[in-house]
Amino acid sequence: MNILVTGANGQLGHEMQKVAKNSVNNFVFTDVAEGYEKLDITNLDVIRKMVKDNDIQLVVNCAAYTNVDKAESDYAMSNLLNNIAAGNLAQVMKEVDGTLIHISTDYVFQGDKNIPCKEDWETNPLGVYGKTKLAGEQSIIATGCKYIIIRTAWLYSQWGKNFVKTMQGLTASHDTLKVVFDQVGTPTYAGDLAAVIGHIIETNQIDKTGIYHFSNEGVCSWFDFAKAICELSGNSCDIQSCYSEEFPSPVKRPHFSVLDKSKIKTTFGWKIPYWTDSLKKCIEELKNTK
Repeated sequence: MNILVTGANGQLGHEMQKVAKNSVNNFVFTDVAEGYEKLDITNLDVIRKMVKDNDIQLVVNCAAYTNVDKAESDYAMSNLLNNIAAGNLAQVMKEVDGTLIHISTDYVFQGDKNIPCKEDWETNPLGVYGKTKLAGEQSIIATGCKYIIIRTAWLYSQWGKNFVKTMQGLTASHDTLKVVFDQVGTPTYAGDLAAVIGHIIETNQIDKTGIYHFSNEGVCSWFDFAKAICELSGNSCDIQSCYSEEFPSPVKRPHFSVLDKSKIKTTFGWKIPYWTDSLKKCIEELKNTK
């Protein structure tokens, strides 16, 4: 099978490259960054040509506009990448009877309940990022293509900018630090998300259309997450808990966005690692790459 991966230079894209090395399938990695084949996912005809020239049967869309705060003042670009581009990829997959695996977010939920969010819950995003990601889901479904939409949360890896790497730097350079404790969810190691996508592909279960939730197992606040990062990194910063209101932001974030992963585990027969175990793995990788 020929597989197209967009956003190859991002956190998940890098991990998908690891998956490809052990795959019997042929992968084409695209990104706007240097060193990758270029593909304008906002241009329907350009996507059609890429898919036709490479006989693509499956697209894994790792590309997105992910700057949650900036999205509030940049609706046009956020909507272009998170909604219109996703719809374009879905439309082309519909035309060739292919499948789209698309990554979405916990931010489609309001986050005002205290139990894990299920796939069929009512959505009510609080900001532009969540609204454009939800619109992307709806655009994909409206095309009638075969799709697997995976909502994830708090993504991190050894690649790019993320909370783990930011906290490693801050806890190494500061004696004290304040981190919010009233936003609760679950971190997701990009390597684990790529692994389940790889499993779905390699076991040929791409026909199981639907929306799924994936993060690591367990629950924590950003404060808990920061404490674990600090300790596992060997830093001695005094991290103190605080309320979100102490850090004014252009967008209101969900207070509780733990995802219920029952569906993805039972449908695809997959065991998900606990968040601290995966964090240890990532931090070891970061140490080995320095």
